Amino acid sequence: MRERLAEAGLEGLVGVDSAGTGSWHEGDPADERAVRVLREAGYDSEHVARQFQPEWLRGLDLVIALDRGHERVLRRLARTPEEAAKIRLLRSFDPDSRFDDLDVPDPYYGDEAGFEEVLRLCEAGCDGLLAEVRTRVG
Repeated sequence: MRERLAEAGLEGLVGVDSAGTGSWHEGDPADERAVRVLREAGYDSEHVARQFQPEWLRGLDLVIALDRGHERVLRRLARTPEEAAKIRLLRSFDPDSRFDDLDVPDPYYGDEAGFEEVLRLCEAGCDGLLAEVRTRVG
């Protein structure tokens, strides 16, 4: 998403961050397969895992989940309906995705091809998300 924002000239207006819904990988770098796939696609892959904190919801405009399980966890963290309304699935921004297939699969237990597929799905979702962001920032 950072790449999409930079290409659109919006990197100074919109912040992007990443966090998981659990603490099991906190402090760890990204999976080597993910790093390799990202670098081959021309993306920066510097990342250290951390856990999402409920108080962050107050100051964020959008919180993007990759699958319905993460979405449920994030919605449970929301203290108000307004905070819950900020939580969306990434693939919901992809006009080519189906309502019954909005999860980005977890490639962790598979091979590198799974990471390539996840990148493709995330890129498609980020294209649609960029359109939403452009609408919001004018």
